[in-house]
Amino acid sequence: MNKKLLSLFLTMLSVIILLAACSDDSSNTSTDSSGEEDQGTTTLRLAENQPEDYPTTIGDKEFARLVEEKTDGRYKIDVYAGGQLGDEVSSIEQVQLGSIDLARVNATPLTQFNDQIGVLSMPYLFKSEEEKWQKLNGEVGQELLQTFEGTSLVGLSFYDSGERAFYNSDHPVKTPEDLEGLKIRVQQSDVAISVVEALGASASPMAYEEVYSGLQTGVIDGAENNFPSYYTTNHYEVAPYYTVNGYSGTPEVLIASQQVWDTLSEEDQTAFREAALESVEVQREAWAELTEEAKEAVIEGGAELTEVDDLSEWREAVQPVYDEYADQYGDWIDKLSE
Repeated sequence: MNKKLLSLFLTMLSVIILLAACSDDSSNTSTDSSGEEDQGTTTLRLAENQPEDYPTTIGDKEFARLVEEKTDGRYKIDVYAGGQLGDEVSSIEQVQLGSIDLARVNATPLTQFNDQIGVLSMPYLFKSEEEKWQKLNGEVGQELLQTFEGTSLVGLSFYDSGERAFYNSDHPVKTPEDLEGLKIRVQQSDVAISVVEALGASASPMAYEEVYSGLQTGVIDGAENNFPSYYTTNHYEVAPYYTVNGYSGTPEVLIASQQVWDTLSEEDQTAFREAALESVEVQREAWAELTEEAKEAVIEGGAELTEVDDLSEWREAVQPVYDEYADQYGDWIDKLSE
C-alpha cells in the first residue's frame, strides 16, 4: 500500500472511530417529537431472594411500576428475583456499598446494621393486624425507617411477611403451659430464644433446611413459622399441630442505597417514597391470598389447627422478654403499642 492510500485509510478509520464514540455518548438520550432532547432513563437494580411469583416480588414489581410512572420514565427498576444478586445479608452489604441500588429484605437480618429495627421482632407487639399496619404505614413507621440514617441505607416501606406461630409433632397447644418441655426450633435470634424460653419450652436454634428431619426423628418437637412456610417445607407432614396465635410478625423492609438516594432530586425522592408506600397494598393482598391457599392446603393434608382468640395469657407469659429489652426498645415499644 503506497503512502497516499495509507493516509486515506487512516483518515477514514479516524472518522469511523469518532462517529462511534459520538454514538456511544448519545446512547442514553433521545429526541422527542417536539425536537427537544430527552435525557433518557436511569435503570436501577433491586435484589429479591424470593421467586418471581412470591408476594414480596409482586410488591417489588408494583413499586418498580409506580416509580417509572411517577418519574415519567426517567427511572426504571429491574427486579432480580430468586436470589440472583445474593442472599439477604449479602444484598444488604452490597446496597450499603452502592453495588446494588435497592433490595427487599426481612427486618431480622437488618438488625446487624440497625439495632433499633429489632423492636419489630418483639412478641405480640400489636393488638391486631389492622393496628399493626396503621402504625407501620403511618407516622411512627416512617420515623422508625429514619433510624437507618448513618448506615448507608435508606428505609422506604414495610412489606407483610405474615404471622409466625408454633407447631409441633406431639399434641395440640392452646395455652403457654402446653408448650412446656417441648424442644422448639427457632432462628438464631436472641429475642426468639428468649420468647420460647419465657413460654416454658426449650429453644433449639437449627439450620432451616434441617428442621424437617429434626421433626421427623424427634431431635426437636416443634418449630415456628407462617402458614406459607409451614406448607412449602412440608413441615405439616411431621408436625401436624399448628397453633394459630401469631406471636411474631417481623415485617420485610424495602431499602435503597444511600449513594443512589443522594443522586435523586427532592422531587424524585418523594416519588420513590410514595411508590414504596403505595405498593404495600398490592403486596399485602398477594400475601393474604398465599396465606389462605397454604392454610387450606395444610388442613387438607391433615394438619390440626388450634385457634387462640384470647392472647392475654400469652402476652403475660412473655412479659420477661419485655423486661429484658426495656432499655433497648422501651421508647419504640411505647410508640408502636400505644
